[in-house]
Amino acid sequence: MNRQAQAAVMFLVGTALLHAGLTNLYLRYVKAGLQPLLLLSGAVLIVTALATAWYEWRRARAEKAHAETHAEAHPEAHAETEGEGHVGHVHREPRISWLLLLPLFALILVAPPALGSYSAVRTGTALQQPYGLAKLPDSNPLTLGLVDYASRAVYDHGRSLGTRQLKVTGFVALDKSGAPYLVRMALNCCAADAQPVKIALAGKIPPVLQPDAWLEVTGTYSARQTKDPVNNRPIPYFQVTKATPVPTPKDPYDESWNQ
Repeated sequence: MNRQAQAAVMFLVGTALLHAGLTNLYLRYVKAGLQPLLLLSGAVLIVTALATAWYEWRRARAEKAHAETHAEAHPEAHAETEGEGHVGHVHREPRISWLLLLPLFALILVAPPALGSYSAVRTGTALQQPYGLAKLPDSNPLTLGLVDYASRAVYDHGRSLGTRQLKVTGFVALDKSGAPYLVRMALNCCAADAQPVKIALAGKIPPVLQPDAWLEVTGTYSARQTKDPVNNRPIPYFQVTKATPVPTPKDPYDESWNQ
């Protein structure tokens, strides 16, 4: 590609990054904390593209002015060149290089779905022992992140949860035996490294569960645990007293496991 084409591609990439960063689309690719860097990258690319286009316009204008000055100073040589029908060689860039723009249009026009039950049941739970557990507020019922609940249930043995009423949200996944889990995909950085954290459900579970459907479950801590059939890691149970379908949240990923 020539410099003008490169500037156009950079401008489109920057525009795509700004579009993703200013909407919820970026949450399908990276964690929420990276939004400022995404916006900064898009702005830098756009400014660079505009500067490149301006520089090339100035250079082309200077070359044209130089050619006109040379023609006025040496009319004989200019006429001789025109008489010979001199034609310069034009080097064309391969058109296939423009296929690089297809991922940009996909980024702008198509929002990829968040990872769901298909990935969750084929990947072992990624629950990690936390460095420490923050003090919980005194509210009852208490809304708690799924990863936070799983960490406290497994590594704190529910001491910080007690018998309080809890509310946890996640999407449904069913293993090969039909056992129901509530899952959130946990992020370190971006969707490419997302891994599932699972809790098993017991108690008043809806008779029909649809994989990937989002539920808010209300209930209490259960000391019961099972092993993930994929990697043999612990999965805590949650004793459900009420389950309510909810819309997919704005940010479907859970980032609390590495905070």
